[in-house]
Amino acid sequence: MQERSNKILSVLVGGAVCLAFLVVVVGAYTRLVDAGLGCPDWPGCYGQLIVPETEAGIKAAEAKFPDSPIDVEKAWVEMVHRYLASGLGLLVLVIVVVAWRTKQSLKFPLLLLGLVIVQGAFGAWTVTLKLLPQVVTIHLLGGMTTLGLLFWYFLKLNPLHLGLGSLPVQTYVKFFLAVLIVQIALGGWVSANYAALACPDFPLCHNELIPSMNLPEGFNFFQEVGLNYLGGEMSMEGRIAIHFVHRWWALIVFLVGLLLFFRLNVLGRSLFGSLLSIQIGLGIMNVLLAVPLTLAVLHNVGAALLLIATVLLLSGKQNTVHQDG
Repeated sequence: MQERSNKILSVLVGGAVCLAFLVVVVGAYTRLVDAGLGCPDWPGCYGQLIVPETEAGIKAAEAKFPDSPIDVEKAWVEMVHRYLASGLGLLVLVIVVVAWRTKQSLKFPLLLLGLVIVQGAFGAWTVTLKLLPQVVTIHLLGGMTTLGLLFWYFLKLNPLHLGLGSLPVQTYVKFFLAVLIVQIALGGWVSANYAALACPDFPLCHNELIPSMNLPEGFNFFQEVGLNYLGGEMSMEGRIAIHFVHRWWALIVFLVGLLLFFRLNVLGRSLFGSLLSIQIGLGIMNVLLAVPLTLAVLHNVGAALLLIATVLLLSGKQNTVHQDG
């Protein structure tokens, strides 16, 4: 009976990992097609649970929000993202209940529940504060954190013995995870401030090794509340600073990743090396091709997969979740 309960919990957590990954990808797509304000209110859309599509519904919606003319396509993109995120929240709640009923440790389930509740709040603030960059970036980091912790929990329920648990390797993995998290945050800051096209060439930026930039403006984490940040409010010099730092931090990620690569076994090298190389390549191609939508989404997918791979390497050899009592 206990074994069956454990299997049910494992399946639920595995499903939550897949759903969290989908939420991250759809969230990235939502940002990239400028659909973050596709619905000007929250949690509904123009005061409704579904996007108004009839002529009468659209007129009523625009009468209620005269400063936000409806774009049905973008509104649906935003609402699909909300539906998926809400589904993830409900699934995590089910995981908490199942873990409690089967006397499993509630440490991870409750942590995850708290995290998705906070994510929901930041999702609301993303809309009500009109894409305030610091809120958008924290929301992106929260999504990645949720994905990483869910996958870690799944591995605790289903331990994989990869032979990667030695202290030296684990130290390098932790170091890489730290620089990767910084890079994901920088990527979020690039996206939130619309700085992806600030440097249109590679490896130089505006044909300069060190271009003219404004670092204090680019990394002002207290931008004014109340403005509409769709399209960005920062000067080009500020955006160049963000893009420049993100680009050079990618070099640090690559070098630290290279140190880790040579300490992995054949399986680890194949997985980690492929993902790291593809992600670096996608970043370069996005610059050279002026950030086409497909490549931009794939760059976000690559970041999520690289995070998952790093969590997998970090798990090494671990014990299953302990039961209470």
